[in-house]
Amino acid sequence: MAPTPDFVLRLREHVGHAPLWLSGSTAVVLDDDRVLLVRRADTGAWTPISGIVDPGEHPATTAVREALEEAGVVIEVEALVRVHVLPPTTYGNGDVTQYLDLVHRCRHVSGEPHVADEESVDVRWFALDALPPMSDDMLARLDAAVAFDGTVRLA
Repeated sequence: MAPTPDFVLRLREHVGHAPLWLSGSTAVVLDDDRVLLVRRADTGAWTPISGIVDPGEHPATTAVREALEEAGVVIEVEALVRVHVLPPTTYGNGDVTQYLDLVHRCRHVSGEPHVADEESVDVRWFALDALPPMSDDMLARLDAAVAFDGTVRLA
């Protein structure tokens, strides 16, 4: 299961299970005709790299940080490609959260991908025409990055 950031734990001390509005950052890391995906430890789902934006942190910085923390790779953010609001999520402990997710098209700079923290059980490159099963939401994030034409998608 993904560790909860300290700032969220401190907020939960005050608000209990009440809904929290948080910002997330998704890094769709591309290298020619392939994409870097992680297999989440908590759900087993294949996804692009993602994480919660820390207070005061730029979402592009979050994308770079998460790529290094989760997959051991250095990336460069090329563009913001999609802004969307996820439906509320209720976790097993009763906490409710809703995310504003900012999707970035990124390019691989260096590093051999590997599982670099407890949030993932696998990390690997996939050809864009041979993706593993993924949710419609994750496919939409990928599509926004691959098909980016200079216009940010507002979903």
